[in-house]
Amino acid sequence: MAFCPDRRYLAVRAAAGAAFLLTAAVAAPALAFQLAPYKDKLFRYPKVLEKSDDGTFERVGYDIERDLYGRDEVPESRVNRRYVSMKPRRREKKVRFEVSGRTLQALGVGRLDGGASAVVIYVHGKGGNRKQGANDWTFGGNFNRIRNLMLRNDGVYLSTDITDFAERGRDDVKALMKQQAARSPGAPIFVACGSMGGHICWQLARDREASALLGGILLLGSVSNAAFLQSDTYRSRRPPLPVYFGHGSADSVFDWKQQAAFARQLRAGRPGYPVRFTLFDTGSHGTPIRMTDWRLILNWMLAARS
Repeated sequence: MAFCPDRRYLAVRAAAGAAFLLTAAVAAPALAFQLAPYKDKLFRYPKVLEKSDDGTFERVGYDIERDLYGRDEVPESRVNRRYVSMKPRRREKKVRFEVSGRTLQALGVGRLDGGASAVVIYVHGKGGNRKQGANDWTFGGNFNRIRNLMLRNDGVYLSTDITDFAERGRDDVKALMKQQAARSPGAPIFVACGSMGGHICWQLARDREASALLGGILLLGSVSNAAFLQSDTYRSRRPPLPVYFGHGSADSVFDWKQQAAFARQLRAGRPGYPVRFTLFDTGSHGTPIRMTDWRLILNWMLAARS
């Protein structure tokens, strides 16, 4: 005669099965949010020439004939049409915010009113303004790519004006960060700083309130900051604040060797610190803005938070 379990046995077994599934779901680590692909084949690095320091340092091949003249329809002014999509331009909005009696503006796309998965803020260098990081056609279409990445992944991208590269500029960006944090609680905020804008990135990283909102900072042809090594953010923040350096080996404004040495200091002072340094071989001062693979770096930073 075949065994026929009674109803009590079946109920106990079902309850045990449900408990096991619940325990497994709780125990399983949550997968980090990642940006979905967008024009990856066009923007991926042409060739990685060298990797060292456990993969934290990489040297990427840059060819001005291929990566600038071959990519731009009008060199340094208008990229070839296949690199861009005008979807962000159609949805772009002006964002106004107040800071100590000052009214500033940023140009933004994405879920600006709330519910953003992540936020990216671009801070320009000397002589720039909010329009630089919202120009779809310059720098090989790389700003158009990050605008599309954030728009298509329920995120936010903002290119902002700042008052200066000192305390007031820091307060400007901090105010914009707090505005977006209030609208999208818990969304990591990544600040990318070009050239002199790097002074703002480092000040935000040392600021306890701003640092708590940061998901990472990106230094694009920019500066280092020894004071960061003494900050609470560097010494004790959990998880650590990811830092990315992108630099051209022929940069005549900031020496890449100084920035690379600082990146290695971060790793030496706190083993395993999440830092990446990408050297664009033969690239100039503006090359990191043109060539940095936004999706690669931001996904690395997002994964480092989990």
